[in-house]
Amino acid sequence: MMYTLIVVIHVFVCFLMIGAILLQSGKGAEIGASFGGSSQTVFGSRGPANFLSKLTVVVAAIFMVTSFSLAILAKQRNFSSTVIDMQPKSDPTAPATPPPAQPTENAHPAGETPEGSH
Repeated sequence: MMYTLIVVIHVFVCFLMIGAILLQSGKGAEIGASFGGSSQTVFGSRGPANFLSKLTVVVAAIFMVTSFSLAILAKQRNFSSTVIDMQPKSDPTAPATPPPAQPTENAHPAGETPEGSH
């Protein structure tokens, strides 16, 4: 239940953050001039820039908290349908198999003895 609630809040915050970022005008863009020049007087001279930048900071902080919470809750949930969990596990008490023995015949090149070449 809590996981679902956090997912719903997270998705809502995602849309809020996208809207807040898209509503901000870039520095020097002066998008308000194309709409008659007085579109920014609703919040004052610098009102919307300050309001939207503060809203973006708050929404981004909530986004990070919900992301972190979802990661922790997903770790605690038991998802047994992953590929890693489906692989057979090796028995740690089983003895390790030794590497195959090297043949002792023809271990040295033809005509050489183990002491060195004559």
